[in-house]
Amino acid sequence: MGLQPAQGGPVNAAPRWSRPACWAVLLVALGLYAWALSGDANEYYAAAVLSGTQSWKAWFFGALDSGSFITVDKPPLALMVMGLSARIFGFGTWSMLLPQALAGVASVALVHSAVRRNLSGFFTVRQAHVAALVAAVVMTLTPITVAINRDNNPDPLLVLLLVLAAWFCLESLRNGRLRSLLLSALFVGLAFNTKMLQAYLVVPAFGLAYLVCARHPFLRRVVHLLAAGVVLVVSSAWWMVIVDLWPASARPYIGGSTDNTVWDLVIGYNGLGRIFGQGGGGGGFGGGASFGGAAGAGRLFNDTMAGQISWLLPFCALALGFAVVSRFLGRGPGPWASWLVWGGWLVVHFVVFSFSSGTFHPYYTTAMAPAVAAVTGIGGVLMWRAYRESRAWAWVLPVGVAVTGGWAFAVLRRTPAFVPWLAWAVLGATAAAVLGLVVARLGRGVAVRVAAGALTATVFAGLAGPAAYAMTPLSSQVNGTNPTAGPSNGRMGGFGGPGNPGDPGGSGNPG
Repeated sequence: MGLQPAQGGPVNAAPRWSRPACWAVLLVALGLYAWALSGDANEYYAAAVLSGTQSWKAWFFGALDSGSFITVDKPPLALMVMGLSARIFGFGTWSMLLPQALAGVASVALVHSAVRRNLSGFFTVRQAHVAALVAAVVMTLTPITVAINRDNNPDPLLVLLLVLAAWFCLESLRNGRLRSLLLSALFVGLAFNTKMLQAYLVVPAFGLAYLVCARHPFLRRVVHLLAAGVVLVVSSAWWMVIVDLWPASARPYIGGSTDNTVWDLVIGYNGLGRIFGQGGGGGGFGGGASFGGAAGAGRLFNDTMAGQISWLLPFCALALGFAVVSRFLGRGPGPWASWLVWGGWLVVHFVVFSFSSGTFHPYYTTAMAPAVAAVTGIGGVLMWRAYRESRAWAWVLPVGVAVTGGWAFAVLRRTPAFVPWLAWAVLGATAAAVLGLVVARLGRGVAVRVAAGALTATVFAGLAGPAAYAMTPLSSQVNGTNPTAGPSNGRMGGFGGPGNPGDPGGSGNPG
């Protein structure tokens, strides 16, 4: 039996429980990201924020000092936002980090909205809202996302801008308007001015999704993508062009560059140096094994990285594989635009983060969190439908639960002193969930009750581990250049590279 498009009315006709549940998740996110903020965070960026409150010139250039001698090694957009907050409320931990926390909460809300709005015609209204709620919960509880949203690195704003870009890309596929695609390109360009070339990792997924799924004739799609490319270049390059055209004697030295240009920073330290480990000036020392482990397919599953982002990666891999197989076997059209946007986002980031040889911090992987969340939400509901409607594919959901729970057990057992009972509770819940799903699928009469109990056990098995890790940043001050969540395994914590970060020709490594 194939999966058929669901009938259920417009996606915006929310079930009664949907809005309160969404607000509850957002309140939890706000608590996790903003409760008891303290400490200096990354002092490298904190100094630049403080300088921006003392000098508008330092604010514009992202200078490390109010005298505008040298800039930080990133474009200044995130520093500008924090600097404005500090100018309004006075410089301090709270005023500096509040915009970061709010960016994290906004990202959760946008992931919920993007998932919900783009499942019409395949999922029922209720299923679309369930998928959106699951995505929001996963995004909220991703451990590394909690850690970085309580820090002053540029990643929270990067993620917010990329999620906005995804939202408008999906809108362009839903409503057929070029304006939405151009806004998507604009937000990717602004993300470039937050963390340079890392912002472009979503471009292949967005471009492919539009080329394949847009409702326009093929040549018009190409023209639209070219127009979006122009917007992307302009919105990316405006600050770089202004700075590089500014007389060098009248502006700060570009930290991280070898020739005092932003272009060198883009291509070198924050570009090819991150991928190939070529140490340009200012930051890149060789490989990044001292932070995220050796490059390779297993990097995101090693002792340092596993507890930060990997909890649901096996489930996502199964969900993406199931979506592709369902598509090519003709078992219903599926939300193909969403799969391409979020699945492409996840695959590209996984490959780049796994195999890049340059400096690599665990917190970079927070950029994967929106895609992990969306794929988990959409994939979970798709598997549930297959479980209920298709004998041939009913096994996919129990396998997904087993793989997810088994991996969570393995991660938790790596640090047995951290909540010692949790690993065994997750293993027990996983076994109960799988058994319950099998019994409910084969049984009669009590099947509904058994399935409900199995789903409850499934949620616990999938989220208990990341939730426990996500709570740990709340009990410590925000300090250091390498924020992480969860128990220390001797390889994580707040430490930076040698030297003075961002000095001309230096070898510091602020991140």
